[in-house]
Amino acid sequence: MSKDQSLGALLTVTGLVGIVLYGWLIFFSAWSLLVLEVTGFVVVAGVLGIIVWIGYTLATTPSPTPLNGLGKEDESVEAVEE
Repeated sequence: MSKDQSLGALLTVTGLVGIVLYGWLIFFSAWSLLVLEVTGFVVVAGVLGIIVWIGYTLATTPSPTPLNGLGKEDESVEAVEE
């Protein structure tokens, strides 16, 4: 078995164990409400964190500088058309 296949098998088993553990915590545990609250908080905080990251990137990235000579080509095209 190659390294990639071993990693894929490990990820598959880990994911399945996680699903079973999460299902048990939600349906058969005394902590089901806490698990749901933590899960909801992590999901909402993750989405809002991505929004904050996009907003920060947009606010702090400088505007691109215009290319030199771009306006001159537009003027020469207008002169030829007339």
